[in-house]
Amino acid sequence: MSTATTARVVGDAASKDTRRRRFGLWVAVAVVAVLFAVLTAVARGTDGGTPRPLDPTSTTASGSAALVRVLEQRGTTVTVTDRAADVDGGTVFVEDSDGLLGAGAAARIARSARHVVVVTTDEAALQAFGFDVTGSAPVDGDETVATTTCAIPEAAAAGRVSTGGYGWAVDDPTAERCAPTGTGDDRVWGLVRTAGPGGDVTLLGTTAALRNDTVTTAGNAALALALLGSDDHLTWYTPVAGSPDAAPTLGELAPPWVPGALALLGLVAVAAAVWRGRRLGPLVVEQMPVVVRAAETTEGRARMYAGARDRTHALDTLRVAAVRRLGRALGLPRSAHVDEVVRAVARATGTPPARVGAVLVGGPTTDDRGLVAGTAALDALEDAVRRATSGDVRRAASATTDDHRDRTGPTDHDRPGARP
Repeated sequence: MSTATTARVVGDAASKDTRRRRFGLWVAVAVVAVLFAVLTAVARGTDGGTPRPLDPTSTTASGSAALVRVLEQRGTTVTVTDRAADVDGGTVFVEDSDGLLGAGAAARIARSARHVVVVTTDEAALQAFGFDVTGSAPVDGDETVATTTCAIPEAAAAGRVSTGGYGWAVDDPTAERCAPTGTGDDRVWGLVRTAGPGGDVTLLGTTAALRNDTVTTAGNAALALALLGSDDHLTWYTPVAGSPDAAPTLGELAPPWVPGALALLGLVAVAAAVWRGRRLGPLVVEQMPVVVRAAETTEGRARMYAGARDRTHALDTLRVAAVRRLGRALGLPRSAHVDEVVRAVARATGTPPARVGAVLVGGPTTDDRGLVAGTAALDALEDAVRRATSGDVRRAASATTDDHRDRTGPTDHDRPGARP
């Protein structure tokens, strides 16, 4: 077998192994996804969940078991149900905080009950009960408001109630309203009552009056007992998802072919992801055909600066490199500021900091002579630092002084007749 044939066979085997590993990876991902979905479903099935607000059987802070117990002690029979068919008149409390009640079930309850107390934020259900309200807004806090002048007798008898819960802007001028929060255009009402086909319907937003933790605050207990305990029988109705009385969900409103189409689109998306992943393939590291040396890169940049006649940029590049080398030679950290390097060089060479700063920072360079002089000054300064770090401080100071004289001219000590 020739060398070329052997290489081709080896390459085909390697390609098959790569495809096999890639397929195994996708299978592993799919298995993990399925296991995660199963575990999530099991966890949701076994999780007790958080207590439902205003649950008549819950003794938690948000429940209403205390109110139900007091109602039963006062002679009111409380029937808890999740079916609208069990509502047979009397007083009905509709706890629809999740907005699941359908408009048809709401209309039937309004026709069959003498007193209806509603807790809901669903606009369709509110319209079915006969309310003309808009803009339900949550009301937080534990504030209370006086209700002695309220047109709703149960609220007026309570005297003062908590405002926590919800509030509505009332558009119906004939509706009775109570427990305001806010001022002006931002005012909302926590209690609204209107006339229904079978009796009166009260929209209860001050749900703090029914909670276990706030039912004893101010006149909350009096309000709750008056609203829900006026008859011998109270039906506590809580709609649940999936029941005939609940409003249809988006899945129920969708045509029957939509779930199949969504599943098909999901499979297409997975197939497209696999196809694109196989098409791209693994990353390949390509060796460079040549090695560019640092000296050639430096010469190339120098030619660019020379062609652009950017002498200042060229000298600044040399200055920056010199600052880094000097800082490293003097044991300064890489993050040291240029001022720290200037002071360290001045201490090491005995040169004034201003002179060192003029060499390392300087200003613009307008001609080739200034570029050459600045380069020579940098070399002399680095040579002085090398000598200083090696222990020859006197020679380092004389070297920087001689270099400064060469660039700036003779000093006073060099003039004839000057005192030594």
